[in-house]
Amino acid sequence: MYVCLCNAITDRQIKETVAAGASSLTDLQAQLGVATCCGCCADLASSFLSCHHENQTNCSKPNSK
Repeated sequence: MYVCLCNAITDRQIKETVAAGASSLTDLQAQLGVATCCGCCADLASSFLSCHHENQTNCSKPNSK
């Protein structure tokens, strides 16, 4: 699924970047360009970081209700 529409960044790209060592939104911004235009995707991108760092098994839709 697309997380950042402005830069066409997908959840898969974010997950791969986090797995490769990105540990902050700043890292994701520098490496992918996520949340560098309108910023609407910043919370969702950050939730992938939180999910990864908490070692949750299902991070497909972080913070979903």
